[in-house]
Amino acid sequence: MNFLADAILGIDTLWGGDVMNPSGTGRFIADSWFSDEPLPPAYTHPAAAAVRGSGGVGAGKPDVAAIDAYLRAVDVRAAIAGVVAEAKTGGRARRSYLKGLAVGLEVMWDLSMELLGRGDAVPYERCVLASTGSKPSPSDPTARRRRVAELLGRAGYPTGGDEQLLGSVDAWRRDRAVPKPAIASLGAAFIAKYDAMAAARLVPHLPAAFRSVPRANITFLPIKDAWFSGSMNYLGRARNADGTPRYEATYEVNASLEISVPEFEQLVSHEVVPGHVTNSAYYQDLYRRGKVGFEATVLTMNTRHAALAEGIANNAILIAYGVTEIEQLPDEDLQLGVLLALLQDDAKNQSSWLTWREGRPQAEVAAVLRRDYLCSAERADKLSGAWGRHPLLGRMYLPAYRAGTERVADLRRRFPPEKVLPALYGVRGLVDVVTVGTVLGEGRAK
Repeated sequence: MNFLADAILGIDTLWGGDVMNPSGTGRFIADSWFSDEPLPPAYTHPAAAAVRGSGGVGAGKPDVAAIDAYLRAVDVRAAIAGVVAEAKTGGRARRSYLKGLAVGLEVMWDLSMELLGRGDAVPYERCVLASTGSKPSPSDPTARRRRVAELLGRAGYPTGGDEQLLGSVDAWRRDRAVPKPAIASLGAAFIAKYDAMAAARLVPHLPAAFRSVPRANITFLPIKDAWFSGSMNYLGRARNADGTPRYEATYEVNASLEISVPEFEQLVSHEVVPGHVTNSAYYQDLYRRGKVGFEATVLTMNTRHAALAEGIANNAILIAYGVTEIEQLPDEDLQLGVLLALLQDDAKNQSSWLTWREGRPQAEVAAVLRRDYLCSAERADKLSGAWGRHPLLGRMYLPAYRAGTERVADLRRRFPPEKVLPALYGVRGLVDVVTVGTVLGEGRAK
């Protein structure tokens, strides 16, 4: 536990993160801390606060003196080496998971040294391999664009060319735009809908112990001028009188978000139920019952586990409906919303590719995301700028969405729900986008 805690929170601190901050504006790499274990020196040492306060290595002008004082006090590199050593002990699934986690931590360390001018530039391929288990590749929006055009045409919108298609998508979004004052009430309605669907189509495939775990104990909070569309913050630190967890989370929604009702419906399934909140609550319950280790309580961004989590969340709406394909969803507006959401995640990968593999300028990347991936102007700007050009998120996290989505979709097509869903939601042990295949017996003779 000590090596894991110091390694994860050490990297998090180096990059300016604060796992105890309830807001997504303060969190970064370490995305949760719900174990009730005491925080390690990597977080509590007085030098850590100065690094967090300055924004870490990702700040416009890093406070090198504060970072050096922190690294003298907390040996982050040794803690990562400890995780590598830990990955050689214990059961096969845990060894494989920790090995993948260590690979991600090592890359994040090397990226921090690159920014400080103390190491070579980290190859783009190594970054993407660390977070997804696969080599980088560009996105291809052709099939989804074709289906979007088909559905828009059936709904009465013209789709004769690139300009007309983009204009029709914008018009479709405007015609179905979520009124900002209604976000909380609409979110509550969709949460109730998808919680009931998860109870019918997910829970029966999981152990009975999960039935009492709240899947969607979340509060929606509007936030102004955020660089993200929304942030699900799984807290998990509140306790009932008997000491059991409340499994609570918040969801901060960007107040300037341009989104249609069908896209918002997909967002709720992704962020809440049966997506991220449900996934995290189940991990907390598994940890409470001694079924998974401490590493399940410090969920870590820019890792292969995070890629799997995004894949589960992007497939959550299909899980809720008990289908494997978008065209099997019962409503064509909802199909459009899901297609546009997945095109946005294809755009995240493409932003990473164009920025870090091809060296394209932001304005050019934004134009591609807007034209080819049908992103709103607001999303194209964020994904090509604050996200895409970030030295860590642009190289490691943006490719994870597409990689995780395709992986989970493929597994759900090949394995029955009674086998694949327990594996995805941690019943067979903590897994990532690579190691989930091991617990499913992928590649073995059937």
